[in-house]
Amino acid sequence: MITGGRKLTSTALGLPLCCLRYRLKSSSAILDTLPIPESIRETVKTSIVEEASKSKSSIWSDYNKNKHQSNGGGKQLTNNGEHNGAYVSGHASFPQRNTVTIDHEITPGIFEDDDPLNDWNLNDKTKYWPDLPPGVSMSDPFLLSKVEINSLAQTIREDLLGTDHPVLNKAAAYFFDSDDNGGKKVRPMMVILLSRALAEHVRPSHDLPENGTPSVWSSPFPWQRSDLPKAQRRLAEISELIHTASLFHDDVIDEAETRRGKTAVHQVFGNKMAILAGDYLLARASISLARLRQVDVVESMSTIIEHLVRGEVMQMKGSSDDGEEESRLTYYLRKNYFKTGSLMSNSCRSTALLGNYPQDLVDLSYRYGKHIGMAFQLVDDILDYEGSVATMGKSALSDLKAGLATAPVLFALQQAHEEADTSSSHLLQTMIDRKFSQPGDLDETVNMVYASKGIERTKELAQTHAELAMNAVLQLNQSEYRDALVHLAYKVVDRTR
Repeated sequence: MITGGRKLTSTALGLPLCCLRYRLKSSSAILDTLPIPESIRETVKTSIVEEASKSKSSIWSDYNKNKHQSNGGGKQLTNNGEHNGAYVSGHASFPQRNTVTIDHEITPGIFEDDDPLNDWNLNDKTKYWPDLPPGVSMSDPFLLSKVEINSLAQTIREDLLGTDHPVLNKAAAYFFDSDDNGGKKVRPMMVILLSRALAEHVRPSHDLPENGTPSVWSSPFPWQRSDLPKAQRRLAEISELIHTASLFHDDVIDEAETRRGKTAVHQVFGNKMAILAGDYLLARASISLARLRQVDVVESMSTIIEHLVRGEVMQMKGSSDDGEEESRLTYYLRKNYFKTGSLMSNSCRSTALLGNYPQDLVDLSYRYGKHIGMAFQLVDDILDYEGSVATMGKSALSDLKAGLATAPVLFALQQAHEEADTSSSHLLQTMIDRKFSQPGDLDETVNMVYASKGIERTKELAQTHAELAMNAVLQLNQSEYRDALVHLAYKVVDRTR
């Protein structure tokens, strides 16, 4: 947009993009305090959201730059600040990964090049479902990780949080209350189980701590950092901090009333304090991440925060119109990866990076987390129709009420197109475009979803991604921890909450 001979952008307004998630919607938005006419303010907001929702927007990346530019001289260091070399364990040599210099482009980054995010497995079919793959033992992921998971909230509350502002401290610790840990803790559970499964793959070990109780953590190998168990535990805590911060922010944007069966944070402490508490959790996660002193892990986990913002902007936009003829469904699935899948995939990738495992193990760890994340969100879409506050911790149809067209709706629309049902297709598309805001839209949409195969096709796609996650982790040598990860993938789909 041009005004007064000057292009008006988010930069011109002095607003970092991360602030726009809340401030574009907040009644106290900074734009509302500037001496700019209302029509211009609204145009600017729309322009920023439209630009940011484009997959190749210059906000996220300059595709004309050389993504792998060198710093032009001097010795390169590894991501741990040491000269390139190899760690050796027995007959295995695990080389250090490619280095990143100051001049490397920040986005899409060294990791996004590995996965262009252009295949969502829409045409894939399951091979085992509803059975598990052959050779998988009965290994309960919740039981194996129970001791660590049960102490997670207490550790976060006592070691990672703490501020001299009593209200901020109480808000930040809202979901880490010792009386109600809340949540399924799937993300830290994945980090914990994967840490041990990777170690068992390289060399089976059955370490026992001094008290004689089997430990989920194994002693580090000679080529790994000596504090690896503590670092892996801290990574699990960081993943939960980032996830909880995103819930604080999402609930403000979505004006949610409940979360995890409790009153939403902003309903208790107000919007501003909820946003600040979320920012505080991200800050504490960032400090903890930096103290891991491993640059590739820092970059991988930091990418999650960028993706959370990208996903939220895409959700605000609703659909793609960037000239790439991207369907509503693939646009939605890419948004799901940014909002849900990235945290799981990059946490799992970081688990392997932290252990300095070879690249093939890093890649399979990423794929496991990615497909678990995609399956998890698709099941959440289904439960929005079938769940309740008692089972989901939030009211049914909360997504539709927020104006969001999720997978069951988009599959119903796709089916109407496939069957050349122009009347239903036009009606559903119109309701999606107006975000189900007219009287009767919710009931009409729900009826159309149930009359179609929308929920069935969503379940099938979730099962497909769960199997892809299983296939990734089945490349590891058999152990109870590997099999627990397989069971976790199954349980993510076969759940009611």
